[in-house]
Amino acid sequence: MVKAIVGANWGDEGKGKITDMFAQEADIVIRFQGGANAGHTIINEYGKFALHQLPSGVCYSHTMNIIGNGVALNIPKFIEEIKSVTDAGVPAPHIMVSERTQIMMPYHVLLDTYEEERLADRQFGSTKSGIAPFYSDKYAKIGFQINELFDEEGLRDKLEHVLEVKNLMLEHVYHKPLLKVDEIFDELMRQRELIAPYVGDTTTYIHNALKAGKNILLEGQLGSLKDPDFGIYPMVTSSSTLAGYGAVGAGIPAYEIRDIVVVTKAYSSAVGAGEFVSEIFGEAADKMRTHGGDAGEYGATTHRPRRMGWFDCVATRYGMMVQGATQAVLTALDCLSYLDEIPVCVGYEIDGKVTKDFPVTHLLKKAKPVLKVLPGFKQDISGIKEFDQLPKAAQEYVEFIEQEIGVPITMVSNGPRREDMIFRNK
Repeated sequence: MVKAIVGANWGDEGKGKITDMFAQEADIVIRFQGGANAGHTIINEYGKFALHQLPSGVCYSHTMNIIGNGVALNIPKFIEEIKSVTDAGVPAPHIMVSERTQIMMPYHVLLDTYEEERLADRQFGSTKSGIAPFYSDKYAKIGFQINELFDEEGLRDKLEHVLEVKNLMLEHVYHKPLLKVDEIFDELMRQRELIAPYVGDTTTYIHNALKAGKNILLEGQLGSLKDPDFGIYPMVTSSSTLAGYGAVGAGIPAYEIRDIVVVTKAYSSAVGAGEFVSEIFGEAADKMRTHGGDAGEYGATTHRPRRMGWFDCVATRYGMMVQGATQAVLTALDCLSYLDEIPVCVGYEIDGKVTKDFPVTHLLKKAKPVLKVLPGFKQDISGIKEFDQLPKAAQEYVEFIEQEIGVPITMVSNGPRREDMIFRNK
């Protein structure tokens, strides 16, 4: 069976913990898109980890962790991340990287940084991880798959042609130093030695696993609203964040994805630029950020303070819809225990009219939140294991969100640890 775990919103929903939990019963965990530009935080008996490229099953000795062909793989950072996990006492994880995965080239981060500099006050809020240049090259057919590292003659010839174009941009658009073929080639040979032990034919491996009835988890990065087609374009990422793309980015038949678990947080947060209708500011945002999770609301990769807001029913219902959610998980409910009242965004007012449908970006820019105020529960709920043991106001908050998003909330997270989870029979 194949289960996908993806985000409903802007990312930062707490997917790492959920994937870590499901990985206990998984044979294979697959990252199917994105790169080192965003991370998942998991907390277990080995400690706290902010995973950026590694799948969230790396702490389980029985799990094969696969980097799918849809990933933007930064090889040096990937190797560093493996070392950081094993240095913390985690047994060497089982890892396999698709031979069709494309690699982050040394110049992608440079081009990402230079482009943000050029855009100045029109920036996209990039993490400067090279993601946009990477995917631009991939679909312009001038990217490099891992398997090309093992064809030295072909690699060098292709590299010479690609760098002709890159150097024209560097010279005439960005006015930066030019790239040298020998230096890039030598660096790729170094990276080949690093990644070689992990490279394999994951397509055949996965299809054989499906035939054998293995349990497979697809792990998505970011959330619905960062999808380049269905998100807040252009303030989005450069690969699809939807569960449906898992079929492509992992190499799995679409019909095999039977369960789509979509994660949302009990309030809203986002890192980076883009429309965020329910956003709050000032002292209210600072308080929410301080109460958010084990170490506050800061990006797992960027360490930037996250933008904060009330739960957005409009955006989340839309996020669930485009993901094709079969069940929802609500995380960080415990982080709201400091509030006397909890506003929730239930609609958008645009040009004097209220809508509950998520609009396209130019209309989203005009949207003002329509808020409904619910009572707070003002109680530490960590450690509670049964839904009916929650304060009544907390139960009603969850039930209200469930009704608004139209998807059963089967799990409620009430703390940062793996075991801080309330299961509901839905």
